[in-house]
Amino acid sequence: MLNLTEHQEIFSKQVPKNLLANTLYFILNVIIGLLLVPYFIDSLGVASYALVPLATSITSYVNLVVQSLNTSVSRYLTIDLQTQEFKKASITFNTALFGTLGIILIMLPFVVLISYYSPSFFEIPTSQENAARILFLGVIGSFLLRAWGSNFGVSLFAYNRLDLQNLVNAINIIVQTGLIVILFKLYSPNLVYIGLSYLIGAVAALVLSIFFSRKINPHLKVNVKDFRRSKVNEITSMGGWVIINQIGTLLFLQIDLIVVNKLFGTAAGGEYSVVLTWSMMLRTVAGMLVGVLTPVILTYYAKERIDELISVSKSAVKLAGLAMALPIGYICGFAPQLLTLWVGPEFAKLSPLMVLMLFHLVINLPVMPLFAINVAYNKVKIPGIVTFIMGIGNFLLAVLIPYLTGWNYYGVALAGAIMLTFKNAFFIPWYATKVLGISRTTFVKSMLSGVFSMTVTALASRLVGNYFQVSGLISLLICGIFLTVFYLLFVWGVGLDQLERQAVESLLPVKLRGRLSFEVKCNR
Repeated sequence: MLNLTEHQEIFSKQVPKNLLANTLYFILNVIIGLLLVPYFIDSLGVASYALVPLATSITSYVNLVVQSLNTSVSRYLTIDLQTQEFKKASITFNTALFGTLGIILIMLPFVVLISYYSPSFFEIPTSQENAARILFLGVIGSFLLRAWGSNFGVSLFAYNRLDLQNLVNAINIIVQTGLIVILFKLYSPNLVYIGLSYLIGAVAALVLSIFFSRKINPHLKVNVKDFRRSKVNEITSMGGWVIINQIGTLLFLQIDLIVVNKLFGTAAGGEYSVVLTWSMMLRTVAGMLVGVLTPVILTYYAKERIDELISVSKSAVKLAGLAMALPIGYICGFAPQLLTLWVGPEFAKLSPLMVLMLFHLVINLPVMPLFAINVAYNKVKIPGIVTFIMGIGNFLLAVLIPYLTGWNYYGVALAGAIMLTFKNAFFIPWYATKVLGISRTTFVKSMLSGVFSMTVTALASRLVGNYFQVSGLISLLICGIFLTVFYLLFVWGVGLDQLERQAVESLLPVKLRGRLSFEVKCNR
């Protein structure tokens, strides 16, 4: 799958390590995420807890400019470093570093205003107004710090050291969560401590990012003399369209929580946030799976190995679909049991909402590797415009469907499912084939196996949940283990061809790959 030579072979050997690091970070994220939600609900109450995901969703809008520019920088810097043009890389790096610093300084007054007036815009209890202001200020400030620090992380991305990027992210979340628990225990549960903890965690991550960047990539040094206005135009010409695309994406992924809060109140927003946690978790899983291949796709483009790029992209879409089908089907099938065990039986009523929010992800998540193709070819204008227009359509539907049908937050979730699926099932695969100059149905075919597998898994899980006593954590784990074993055996034996099996094996650590090969030879 990763057919590179010499330097590129070393580059490809990092892929299994990155996947392992992504997996460990995901496990950490899941454990902390699943434990924090009931902890916050018990400590703060549902209404106050709703302000936490609301604050993080606002950061996405404040932070979209910087993150979009980082996407553009990643593309140029990866190509410069892989072709060993270190002077050009230094100019790209320092232009991005000081450019984003300027943007952040300009944005700071707006951050303060957004934080101060947050109680006027959202339904926040009077007693929580000042705490909410500090929560918003701390959370938004932490995201801006992480965004600026990501300029140093671009070097790790360019050299395919996603394992170190995950370590930085892990330190951030550990410091952040640890401080929240300590401050809650030492004093009392308060939104103020959450904002402060986010900010301190971001500082720790920034320091670590700078350290790793200097260690892995000594060619890049902070030097304001390497700032070039001409380079700003080059970066922003691509970054501008990425910003448009990001705005559209946020109108898909983040607007729903704001709409629910405004239309139905903080209590409804808290319930919606509970289910949204699982959606975000699955998005993290997909990002973990396909994220390891993004530097590889950019490198293939830089080396003009287009056949390999197409092969990797096809395999990535199919494998991501098959990988996501298992957890999505399992969660949808056992939704009432999972909600009961996780946050209490009073939340089991949200199981239809969970199914509505999650089932379509088996289509919408596997296409993520195709975004890297647009970035590699600098073809981000049309996807940006389409995503922005459809994001506006999602917002309008999110308001209209509840108004016309009375389905409250179920209507908001339905709007997202309709618009996101329409974009990712049709436009994104088609546009990637247009950029690559290949058959229009290339990636659609790769998506179908995941849809079929998810449907069968969800039905099997629901039948088991209905006809057997699956009410405890142990029984849920046993069902999950048996389901996973049967699923993996079926997919390996029937769902994959020989090349795809080799692709999966290439993602395994070298030592484990050698042991498996040895065992196969012995069995023969």
